[in-house]
Amino acid sequence: MEQDIYSNGSDHMERMLLFAFLAESSGCEFQEQLPSLQSQGVLCSVKDALCYDSDGELQTDGNRSGHLQNGELVPDPEVNEAIVRTIAAQLAEIGDQLDKQIKAKVVNDLVQHFLNENLPREEITRCLSQAVEGLARAIPSDLEQEKAMLVLAMLLTKKVANQMPSLLQRVFSTTVNYISQHFHNYIVRMLRE
Repeated sequence: MEQDIYSNGSDHMERMLLFAFLAESSGCEFQEQLPSLQSQGVLCSVKDALCYDSDGELQTDGNRSGHLQNGELVPDPEVNEAIVRTIAAQLAEIGDQLDKQIKAKVVNDLVQHFLNENLPREEITRCLSQAVEGLARAIPSDLEQEKAMLVLAMLLTKKVANQMPSLLQRVFSTTVNYISQHFHNYIVRMLRE
């Protein structure tokens, strides 16, 4: 069983949000493969509290995840799965509206990057970031910038996996990494609203 080697355990909210977004999105042609993310250790349930660290080791010590702020570990808030699903459904609706505005070339280019197993994770994340930023500039939207970019990142995940379902785990993990780096605090704020 291949485990997610990219998880550091502190991106639980992002994983749940992306998973729920994909589950709620229309036109998601790989729905039957989504449960495999859980069985492969890419997604962990709040109830199970099973996560894999960056070495692929199962973490069951009960420690809560967190992130560094001003050099100190700040625990992430308890994640309410129902709230995450509600927010994901709202974001999926926005994604469905933006879906047709994404040109096939952007998706094709990303697929090629994800297929290149020699590219380091950081390079693929950079390519995803550039695609999201380019789309955010090109797509007129009355959404706040952070929300638009978050939705675009998740939408690109769906479109890449739709085109090449075998890339689901890799694109999911890369997107979680990207979202965690750029939108963690934004997601925390959304969950608190």
